[in-house]
Amino acid sequence: MNFSGVLPLSFNDVSLSLEGRVVLDNVSLDILPHERTIILGPNGAGKTTLLRLCHGLISADSGEVCWQGPQAGMRSRRQAMVFQRPIMLRRSVRANIAYGLKFTGLSYRQKKERVAEVIEVTGLNDLANRSARLLSTGEQQRVAIARAWALGPEILFLDEPTASLDPGGTRAIERLVEFVSGAGTTVVLTTQDLSQARRLAERIIFFHNGKAIEIADAKSFFMRPKSREAKAFLEGEILWQNKTDYKGLQLCVG
Repeated sequence: MNFSGVLPLSFNDVSLSLEGRVVLDNVSLDILPHERTIILGPNGAGKTTLLRLCHGLISADSGEVCWQGPQAGMRSRRQAMVFQRPIMLRRSVRANIAYGLKFTGLSYRQKKERVAEVIEVTGLNDLANRSARLLSTGEQQRVAIARAWALGPEILFLDEPTASLDPGGTRAIERLVEFVSGAGTTVVLTTQDLSQARRLAERIIFFHNGKAIEIADAKSFFMRPKSREAKAFLEGEILWQNKTDYKGLQLCVG
């Protein structure tokens, strides 16, 4: 795919509170094109909220979320998001993938060709005529990613897409993510799974307590984390929200 670009996406001192709790705290970061960015951190760190802001589902209390590419005004058409629990329409896998294309302006023939292409390259041939709602969770997640990618987004946001999957289902999703990324779509994925982050990440944004604690290329992050929170997380410490434990390091609860 050939993109003219809505990226980078910049967060400048972004803060957001929900139900009286600070969820994002003065976040400043850039999401760059042509990288697999993993937003890594424990439960409650603010990862999903960050994606919802990226996708335009919610607005910040303060600060600026700014698309800076030459086609920034077209951002709503150049991005897609897949949630942790995929929503399947009451129809076949093929019809689920075709549904979003209704609003793209493609001709009937173009839509049919695009659906066939997406089913083929994402390995969904065996599922194409089955009812999407009767698939396993992992299969539904694959369909949801394929459906989003069919729209040709420049950037695809994935919110913990393997959170409830077994190792086989997880690997199938990871292969699909690698394919989508290799085909030219910028992928931003949230996870708390260190092994998955090691396998997929080119760039890490480490979140804790609503803050972007550390931003680095994946190799540097895993070999030489700079923050004590990141070091604790990599060493298997359970980071808790809004609690202060020994040595001033914030550790633990959900």
